[in-house]
Amino acid sequence: MTQDLNICLLPLEICWGDKYANMAQVEDMLSKVHPMTDLVILPETFSTGFPSGMDKEDVRVMAERNTGVTIDRIKELAAKYQIGIAGSFIADSGGSLYNRAFFIEPSGDEQFEDKHHLFTMAGEEKVFSRGYDRMLFRFRGWNIALVICYDIRFPVWCRNVMNEYDALICVANWPKVRIDALNKLLPARAIENQSYVCSVNCKGKDNLDFEYGGEAAIYDFKGRDISVTASDSGLVYAALSRERLDGFRAKFRAWQDADTFKLI
Repeated sequence: MTQDLNICLLPLEICWGDKYANMAQVEDMLSKVHPMTDLVILPETFSTGFPSGMDKEDVRVMAERNTGVTIDRIKELAAKYQIGIAGSFIADSGGSLYNRAFFIEPSGDEQFEDKHHLFTMAGEEKVFSRGYDRMLFRFRGWNIALVICYDIRFPVWCRNVMNEYDALICVANWPKVRIDALNKLLPARAIENQSYVCSVNCKGKDNLDFEYGGEAAIYDFKGRDISVTASDSGLVYAALSRERLDGFRAKFRAWQDADTFKLI
């Protein structure tokens, strides 16, 4: 039987546009993570904040390649603490900019995919190019999918076909003014996909003065919030139980009756 997976969410208070201040915060928070943790999840564009309404060339200044300072340092921290680390950052590939999801293993193995649904209300499509593949990776015996913020609104993109994933991660910069929607979408995705769902939002104010509340939660396959917040650090934890997940899927086999489809 595959082991349980211990998750930690880091609801980072982002200093918008200050990559070095944000990385310093991440380093400090990781030093407080429980040593039994397997996977740490950071918010969307954790190192810079989400560039709402910004000009593409101004955003380009904050962008990096996959071998830049941000990912290189994340690799060092994953190795130091022997944890997997997931999130997203602003990437530059061949002159195009992307809101790029990443997963880094303690070994240094890496995986990247780019955000599919670009948030047009904030002009994201004017800055970033679209990705076409949802991230799916395997870590410590668990199949895990990762989507970025706005993606969670689209159930077809998140659909768990024949239990291809066991946990869905959503990294977010989701403002307080719309947070009620996120709080409903996350347990819905968990129920319909018979999967754990882990989501972490950022804190602070962005360049347009929108406020973010640092909401972080982990839902089980029945849509129940199973997360616990550490009173001393504000870090959010949960243990994902393989036995309970497999038992529920065997008992309630709705996944077998799901419609088949192909994304184009």
